[in-house]
Amino acid sequence: MLDWLAQTPTLLVAVAIVFLPGLLALWGVGVRGLGLLAAAPIFSVAATGVVALALGMLGVGWSAWSWAAAMLLLAGASFIVGRILGGRLAPLRADSGRWILPVFLVVGVVLGVWRLATYITDPAGISQTNDAVFHMNAVRFILETSDASSLHVNGVIGGSSFYPAAWHALVSLIVLISGASIPVAANMLTLVIGALLWPLGIAWLTRAITGSPLIAGMSAVLSGALQTFPLLMFQWGVLFPNALSTALLPAAVALMISLPTWRDGGGRIKTTVRAMLLAVVTACALALAQPAALLPWIALVLVWLTARLLQAANGWSSLRRWSVIVGMWIVFAAFWVVLSRSTSGSHWPPFRGKLEVFLDVLLNGHLRIPFAVGVSVLMIWGLVVAWRSRRLRWLVFGWAGISALYLLVAAIGAPLVRIDILGAWYADPYRIAALAPLVVIPLAAVGMHDLVVRVGSVIRRRTGDASRAFGGDTLAVSALAATVVFMVVLILVRPVAMPAVIEGTFDRESRYLAVSDSYLSPDERTLLESLDGIVGTDERVIANPSTGAGFGYMLSGVDVYPRTWSAPRTETWTVLAEGLRNAASDPAVCEALHEYGDPQYVLDFGPGENTPGRFEMPGMTDFASEPGFERVAEVGEVSLWRITACAR
Repeated sequence: MLDWLAQTPTLLVAVAIVFLPGLLALWGVGVRGLGLLAAAPIFSVAATGVVALALGMLGVGWSAWSWAAAMLLLAGASFIVGRILGGRLAPLRADSGRWILPVFLVVGVVLGVWRLATYITDPAGISQTNDAVFHMNAVRFILETSDASSLHVNGVIGGSSFYPAAWHALVSLIVLISGASIPVAANMLTLVIGALLWPLGIAWLTRAITGSPLIAGMSAVLSGALQTFPLLMFQWGVLFPNALSTALLPAAVALMISLPTWRDGGGRIKTTVRAMLLAVVTACALALAQPAALLPWIALVLVWLTARLLQAANGWSSLRRWSVIVGMWIVFAAFWVVLSRSTSGSHWPPFRGKLEVFLDVLLNGHLRIPFAVGVSVLMIWGLVVAWRSRRLRWLVFGWAGISALYLLVAAIGAPLVRIDILGAWYADPYRIAALAPLVVIPLAAVGMHDLVVRVGSVIRRRTGDASRAFGGDTLAVSALAATVVFMVVLILVRPVAMPAVIEGTFDRESRYLAVSDSYLSPDERTLLESLDGIVGTDERVIANPSTGAGFGYMLSGVDVYPRTWSAPRTETWTVLAEGLRNAASDPAVCEALHEYGDPQYVLDFGPGENTPGRFEMPGMTDFASEPGFERVAEVGEVSLWRITACAR
């Protein structure tokens, strides 16, 4: 724990980067209270991503100074817009003391930090996963090229297409301002995403839905109750961009459904302009974090808007209402298909029977995670309460929609479904399962609140103290005690092993744990971190990326190739993978090396491994007995070799 406390300055830098620009800008346009805290990251992420794009187009270098100057300009513009449009987000009625929501939020944040830090274990730890290689190397690429544009970040692997780089830009800023290493900066941002953005967003969404600060506070404490989010996104993949976009979703939905509560300073035109500006900022944040998040965001807002249109007494005819509703959903459906088809398609098969899927969503056992019985009881109770309330009933339909999405990804194999409906998530069940807490946690908070009220009332009647209603501070203290005890027991008792749905297995330990046989072993990391003192910065080092060598560029700045977990799928690379060690006797090897820039060095981190997404390359190991190779450095059983057989 002392190691984590030592990183407090870096964590504070991460908090400032994610929150401060949004706090300034949204204060200027009239957002206040919990909404200001929860929505601030939306503006910060959107502004950071857009500024990175603009600076990249203008040829201005990405730096802490250029970012800060742009943030100040945007914040100033927000104050001007706020002055022109007027209005302020109206505070919601408090059903008990002012202390309640802040205390509940602090508890939720502490529990979130506890769970994430316990899993990561080391603040400088690196996720031993395939996607981590690309994400970490992309941050190094931003730092070296001074370009964080989503149009250019794919250059780290020689690409030129759009890739959502908001997460990478944020990590690069943390490094630039704090001086921390890339792994430490990434882990501090993980804490901000999972233990600040998520609880704040869930609390605001719950308050916007229910109007109750107490239920909102309970949802903040319960925000980490399900493994599917936020923890799973930092176990699987590792899916940093998805984690950022999903953490923004609750506040993104709350911002839209709070629009009718604004105290307007002008007429309909100003109201419409404000709504459009906030929607555009939110859409930019989600698109530049991970575009797939746009779909559940719009869907939940449309469910709410549909319910509002059907319930409103605005003088519209039934035909007009239904025409608007059907038109909105048709346009959204078309957008959904277009976005789904714009990705590389479905990468995952179904893995669950239809009856099993129904149990999964009812008992929150997505991806074969052990059933979350306690949370599920609260959720089901909340569904009953919500269905009986005209104001909350739309949330039941939102839960049904998210559950149906998981049913499709887990149990339906039709190409139409997996490409046109699930393609935005690559038909990845992990990414879709992470959406469940977005609706489950508010429902569970509603259910727990109702249970606490009922139990408290029963106790008062039985003790002869039924003269006063069970409410106020007594209710708040009881609710806090119940949710905290529930969460502490849950965290201490419930396993958090990461499920591998295709293999039907579970991780034995954290994927951040580095041991001698892990993807990136301690010896491999030590050698990679020393490369910049051994190899010239203009030299290329070739290696098997199915070992820890894939992290070489991030850890050293040296061009360790390939820079991602996947090796090139070419005949030329196959020659190297199968026969690099034969360079002195096989001319085809030197010809193949020439195709990859005549690298003078090769890392021997063993043959690799034959597991999903990784490969064995027998030709890139055991150089000691072969002519044409000279050992340059060695740490334990891993080594760096100079290739002398192909000297030019």
